[in-house]
Amino acid sequence: MTGDAAETHELFYPFWRLKEAGIAVTVAAPSKKDALYTVVHDFEPGWETVTEKPGYRFLGVDAAFKDVNPQDYDGLLLPGGRAPEYMRICPELEPIVRHFFEADKPVAAMCHGVLLITKFGLARGRRMTTFKIIAPDLEAAGADYVDQEVVVDGSLVTSRTYFDLPAFMREFLKLLKV
Repeated sequence: MTGDAAETHELFYPFWRLKEAGIAVTVAAPSKKDALYTVVHDFEPGWETVTEKPGYRFLGVDAAFKDVNPQDYDGLLLPGGRAPEYMRICPELEPIVRHFFEADKPVAAMCHGVLLITKFGLARGRRMTTFKIIAPDLEAAGADYVDQEVVVDGSLVTSRTYFDLPAFMREFLKLLKV
């Protein structure tokens, strides 16, 4: 689940890694369209926050949220970037995300992707990580925030940033039993 302004690395790396593992991947966004516009959050010397630059276009959104039947899928991946900030207002997304938690299916969320878990009240009592600027959102939602590259809490995998992608994908693939 993603949309425009997804973090480039957090969309492309998992997409290709899942395909490499032989997993069929469906990319869903608020609307089905030919391309998503991604962003690169970069760490510049002297800046106290990240900068944002245009990323690569991601070609081929397979489905709109409204067309996704979550029962058809074994896992859910929520990349970061700014996409989750606006995706959380899409009413079609909540039942999809809830399904994966209620069915105890693997969910992987990175960086701002955890906002889709907090928005729907699914973080309470969970041990999770995210980029440090989002930690207050996790804590306010009742999660136990841990600052480490990857945290696995049952069927939930969370990571901080794209620097953590190898550990993030390793743990998600374990949960998918690949």
